[in-house]
Amino acid sequence: MTDVFIDGKEGTTGLQIFDRLAKRQDIRIITLPEEQRKDAAARREKINAADVVFLCLPDAAARESVSLCENEKVKIIDASTAHRTDPAWAYGFPELSAAHREKIAHSNRIAVPGCHASGFIALVYPLIAGGIAAPDYPFVCHSVTGYSGGGKKMIAEYEAEGRSPLLDSPRQYALAQMHKHLPEMQAVCGLDYAPAFSPIVSDYYCGMCVTVPLFSRLLRKKMTVNALKSYFAEYYASHNFVKVTDADAYMAANALAGSNEMHISVAGNDERPLLLALFDNLGKGASGAAVQCMNIALGLDERTSLI
Repeated sequence: MTDVFIDGKEGTTGLQIFDRLAKRQDIRIITLPEEQRKDAAARREKINAADVVFLCLPDAAARESVSLCENEKVKIIDASTAHRTDPAWAYGFPELSAAHREKIAHSNRIAVPGCHASGFIALVYPLIAGGIAAPDYPFVCHSVTGYSGGGKKMIAEYEAEGRSPLLDSPRQYALAQMHKHLPEMQAVCGLDYAPAFSPIVSDYYCGMCVTVPLFSRLLRKKMTVNALKSYFAEYYASHNFVKVTDADAYMAANALAGSNEMHISVAGNDERPLLLALFDNLGKGASGAAVQCMNIALGLDERTSLI
């Protein structure tokens, strides 16, 4: 039996992790009374008593929770931004390489990727790893997400009666090009520069479509659309959750809502290929990825409670 403590269970990601684990017979979830959930001493006790701790907290609180852990055997899986670029932590995207999967399997400190970052990195990391694009390539990224990605406050705003009519329209944000996912997008892919990133939140609950347009003339290796499709299909061929599919005429960002899969497509034309990653921002983009990492770290089938 594995004892699991979810620090921050009341947030969107924490609740999703709780739901994914609640029916498992191999997991016992440790809980705190509501009045103690911000009590450092009570949290310290639960953290050190657990086998696995999920951190579903703001960055500062996540760092505090790590400092409370005195038991070196506890596996901490952090869903915040706090440790995603820390080389001492495993980056929780096992499909990127055998080295990523191996580090997750043997680490007691695992950082869950950000949702937008998951799509971008799934598309760009293979380009850099295969020498198709140089690290100084001027990447651009567009990402459409459901409002659940904004957490409880944004969910309440979108679902409130008499809400602003401005919420009926897709809204671009992070206009200062300082989005919190940019550091990991750059660091994990090994880029010389951060991409130009345009995230957009829209009026649906969950699901995400991340798009990276390319200019073939700027690539280190000139590849046709069909060659890129074949490359990505081979790169992700052996994985359970990342699949290469054909692009539809219209790519609905909520098509994989409720799933832990990510579908990668190559569209466009040979001069301007278009790379797309379609997935659930609450699944492969958050809680599903966290549970997948736990399964790997515990030596279980990574698909456990994710099918």
